[in-house]
Amino acid sequence: MASPKIRRLGIIKLTLASALDFSYLCPMRLAKITLLDFKNIAQEELVLCPGVNCLVGDNGAGKTNVVDAVYYLSMGKSSLQMTDGQSIRHGAEGFLIEGRYISDADHNEQIVCSCTRKGGKTLKRNGKEYDRLSDHVGLIPSVIVSPADGALISDAADERRRYLNACISQLDKEYLHALMRYNAVLSERNRLLKMQPDETMLAIYDRQLVDHGTLVHDRRRKFVERLQPLVESYYRTLSDDREQVTLYYKSELNDRPFAEILQAARQKDLVNEFTTSGIHRDDLVLRIADYPLRKYGSQGQQKSFLIALKLAQYAIVASEKNEKPLLLLDDLFDKLDASRVERLIRLVTGDDFGQILITDCNPTRLQAILDKACDRYTLFRVTDGRITVEQSHEPTP
Repeated sequence: MASPKIRRLGIIKLTLASALDFSYLCPMRLAKITLLDFKNIAQEELVLCPGVNCLVGDNGAGKTNVVDAVYYLSMGKSSLQMTDGQSIRHGAEGFLIEGRYISDADHNEQIVCSCTRKGGKTLKRNGKEYDRLSDHVGLIPSVIVSPADGALISDAADERRRYLNACISQLDKEYLHALMRYNAVLSERNRLLKMQPDETMLAIYDRQLVDHGTLVHDRRRKFVERLQPLVESYYRTLSDDREQVTLYYKSELNDRPFAEILQAARQKDLVNEFTTSGIHRDDLVLRIADYPLRKYGSQGQQKSFLIALKLAQYAIVASEKNEKPLLLLDDLFDKLDASRVERLIRLVTGDDFGQILITDCNPTRLQAILDKACDRYTLFRVTDGRITVEQSHEPTP
């Protein structure tokens, strides 16, 4: 008879197989990307394979810059806490990123993101400029795993709210609109609280906060409910079922209506001269073995949790968009032991995932793992912002 651990692993794999079968989806893949004066890259053009694309080179060579450029084409902004101007190469007047996307269904898209120091940023789809950058979000779905994700664990709750907002906004335009309106009303209410507040105006702002905030809370709650079992399953796969993790959505609105919360906090708001309660104070709580992940998780456990979180996000985006997102894995192997790395690579190079970009400093280690795990990959060498193809591996006919 199989041991309890083996039986649990079998259940986990069955659950993942039944809930996360995306092998039938047509991925939108990046066929070619052109970079001009983007960070340390003067001018480069990469032709990418449909499978795994690996960027290897020393720290600071520019590997992450390529990944960030791909993210720019999906989200219209950097994945890092950088302004658009900081992404312009030193001494240049602006940058340009062009991506040509194709799908197995013969659907094509050309996305161009450009920025100048004097004129600001523009984003174009098939030659037509967007009126609003937010209109582009969700067209080319992507999920990134990077060292910057550590802020989700170590920093304050606003980082985790920012993560939830970015995830849900790719899927839900109504959510994005409600969030933007909530933040605008919140700013106006806080400005009013610093003056001699008029009760009538406060009541108007409260009604608007309730309308927009309740929608945002509801969508966040439902998203985290979908996220939680997937994170737990992916983490068990990565850890070989050695540890268990949980996450939940913490919000005052979980317990009572937003209108009651604002009314109860009215005097406190007047004294503090800002809005002390609402969805702008929500949090995503991360735990391992029922203890805070930040305090009790090792570096390897924390990184495994973040990877499981992003893979769960990938699964939800794939399901909602009916399309496999691009998966961007920056500095993947840091803090992970060899067994977790191999389980992860075998997982993401399976049929449920589409095109992948991976960066690493050790080409020998990466190539050895990929030779065993996947049929098709291209290895790019990055040196001081210059990019060359080092090896292209195709499946044997």
